[in-house]
Formats: sequence, structure tokens, C-alpha cells
Amino acid sequence: MNKVQRIRLLTQFGFFTLFLLAPVFDLFRLDLNLKHFFFLGMHWTLGLDDFVAGKISAGQAAVNITLRGGLPILGTIAAGLAISWKYGRLYCGWLCPHFSVVETINQLMRRAIGRPSLWDKHALPDKNPDGSVTRANPLYWLVLLPLVIAISFLWAIALLTYLLPPAEIYGNLWHGTLTRNQGVFLMAGTLAFFVEFIFARHLFCRYACAVGLFQSLAWMSNPKALVIGFDRSRAEECASCNAACNNVCPMRLRPRSIKRAMFTCTQCVQCIAACNQVQADNPRGSLLHWVADDCALDKSARDFGHHVDIPIHCYQRVEKN
Repeated sequence: MNKVQRIRLLTQFGFFTLFLLAPVFDLFRLDLNLKHFFFLGMHWTLGLDDFVAGKISAGQAAVNITLRGGLPILGTIAAGLAISWKYGRLYCGWLCPHFSVVETINQLMRRAIGRPSLWDKHALPDKNPDGSVTRANPLYWLVLLPLVIAISFLWAIALLTYLLPPAEIYGNLWHGTLTRNQGVFLMAGTLAFFVEFIFARHLFCRYACAVGLFQSLAWMSNPKALVIGFDRSRAEECASCNAACNNVCPMRLRPRSIKRAMFTCTQCVQCIAACNQVQADNPRGSLLHWVADDCALDKSARDFGHHVDIPIHCYQRVEKN
């Protein structure tokens, strides 16, 4: 595992931990009992209680709604879109707790059936980009299924603690005193997450996740955004790589294709790591790199039938490093 992937793994682990603990420390959650949010340990309300009590005017209530509700929400959305416009689905590949589960299940499923997804038509090659060998072994189902059930149950608990006081939920779990509604929620949530993780995790990322969709739309609107670039001038050097970059992509994409075909790319750069390993003995180095600005036009312009020459400096700069 190279340095970039180690850093990405740490950021994923850190954000997954934050995802689980944010309700516990009231960093962010909605309390259905109190009917308002908590943010950074503070009660986050729209300040309408005084309006209901007749202590403030309708104008003051509107200001409260704008300052406490509208601006934070719109500001967060604007910041997310701005980052996505320049860097793509960086949140998905480097932070998203769902995507870290996708990658984990992909690896175990490949060990169980030779394919990272039930819907892949063909098994991946046994040989990995680094030269190691991974052969399918059905016994891995004994690890995969219990792990997916455990993760699904953990997600159901986390989701419930975003809606009800975490101390109550964890306390009831510990003492076996869950209410009927809490028990039904956890069972239904666990089942739903299990089905999604086993059968539809990629489909969710591609078509059902609004956060991912709007990141992709913002990214596609910027032809100079950060993208996985492919040095087409050296394409003949890919002849013996056995499509290593395609095989490692968690989203089952083809990194050497045009940007439109990379719509759901999560910028996880596993394809670059694979190419680096395959081309380790090549003095010219990898054919895949992160590129931006004028260097990114080759990927985006070809979406519309244009052929843009790749500036010489785009890959020479990387090769010198």
C-alpha cells in the first residue's frame, strides 16, 4: 500500500469513527424527543419558541429562520459543490463511511467468489497488480456474511442514535430493554442495510446517493477539474497490464476512458496505485496520474468528439518526481 492509500485509509477510518460518535457527543444529531437538532454540543433551534409565545415579531422570526436554518444549510451545500466542482467526488473516496464499507465488502467478496460484486459477469484475474495472487475460496463466505450482518446492525444503531438520545439507545441495548419501536427499527434497518450492502451497494453509490450525484454533476460542469489522466501517447505500454486499473476500481469503472464514462469516479486513486505497481520496472513510470486544468481537457473534451492534444508538461512533470 502506497503513501496516498495509507492516508486515504486513515481519513476514511477517522470519518467513520466520527460518523459513529457524532451523536454520542452531540456533535450533530436530530433529537425527535426535543424536536430540534444538536450541533457541536449546543441546542440548534430556529428560535421560533419566542414567536409562538408572542415575544418576537414575524420579521424577527424570519431572520432567525434565515440565520439559523437557511444560511448554514445553503453555506454547506455551496462549499460542498465548490469542492466538487474542482476536485470531484473527493468526499466519496476519502471520507464517506458508506464507500469504506463498499470497498471492504468488495475485497471479501472477491476472495469468496473471485468477483468484487455479484453482478460482475467475469472473475478478476488471480494475479494482483503487485504480483501477489488471490484465489477465490468459498470459505470466505463464513467471514463475509457475519461481517456484513454486524456492519448492518452497527449502521442501524448509528442511524437510530441520530434520531433519539444515544445514551437511551445504548443503555437499552446493554440492559436488553429496547422499546418495541426501537427493536423494530433496528431489525428493519439491519435487514435493509444487509440487502443493500450485499446486492446493491454500487447501485446506491451510482444512482441513489444524492450527495454523490450532485458532486458528480458539479464535477462534470468543470472541464478542467481534477481527473484521472491517461497518457495516450504511451498507450501501447498498456498491452500487457491485464487491465489492472479496471480490476481494482471499487466502482467498476474504466479509468482510461473519457470523463463522461467516469461520472461516478470517487477519486480513490486505486487505479493509479495499480498502474504504478504494474509499471514499477518501467523507467517512464505510470500512465495514469491525477491531472487538472489544461491537462484535464483531454478527458473532458473527448466526451464531445473533440481530440485535444495532451500538453507535453502534463506527464513529464510527474515522471521527473
